[in-house]
Amino acid sequence: MGLLTWILIGLVAGFIAEFVLGGGSGISLRGIVMTTLLGVAGAIVGGFVSVYLGYGDVTGFNVRSLVIAVLGAIAVIIVFRALSSNRGGRRGLI
Repeated sequence: MGLLTWILIGLVAGFIAEFVLGGGSGISLRGIVMTTLLGVAGAIVGGFVSVYLGYGDVTGFNVRSLVIAVLGAIAVIIVFRALSSNRGGRRGLI
């Protein structure tokens, strides 16, 4: 899968994950970049976990891959929020 496809899936997965979790980063350049990065990381994590459990891989822009990527993005965003909220008592970025 090409880099552009990973970025596109990451962007979509990140926005869906933020919508599901609530409290998104808003529509700013920083928010879109963070959403995309966390979404791509989530797609990668979701792909590894999915392969490990025998469900398949993120193979392209299809429903199965998007579900795997969104579940991974939800996990990555939860971990990111937990880690960023513990730094200096500040509220997390996303």
